[in-house]
Amino acid sequence: MKQTTEKLIARNRRAFHDYEILETYEAGVELTGTEVRSLRDNNCQLTDCFALVRGGQVWLNNVHIPPYKNGNLNNVDPDRRRRLLLHKREIRILEEKTREKGMALVPVKLYFKHNALVKLELAVCRGKKLYDKRAAMAARDAQREIERALKARSR
Repeated sequence: MKQTTEKLIARNRRAFHDYEILETYEAGVELTGTEVRSLRDNNCQLTDCFALVRGGQVWLNNVHIPPYKNGNLNNVDPDRRRRLLLHKREIRILEEKTREKGMALVPVKLYFKHNALVKLELAVCRGKKLYDKRAAMAARDAQREIERALKARSR
């Protein structure tokens, strides 16, 4: 039986705060060799990135992978667009879902799969309003207070 071990490279924590995540998909990322080596050093920034469906392909924009420090002329532009590897059926589904108003494709996390492939968890999201963010923060604070009270009571 295979174990699915993952080595996390980067997580987009802001996506959970700014968006309501409806569905997630796992996609491969088309990278060069020096980009993979840079990712092995846990160098990546997912904060302001997004994905677009253009021409039957899904493109990842604004992901910053810094150049590999031991690289040479093979280092590529750190902010270039990168193609995501998905099945045609999945691309069609994502294209339909992003046509709705207010829907977006946001990368949630980037990780190495057990077979050393770089994978990206892509989420179909709807943007949260300010009052939704406040309600989520209030619910999280209330849950934290309940846990503190239960912990203090059990002592």
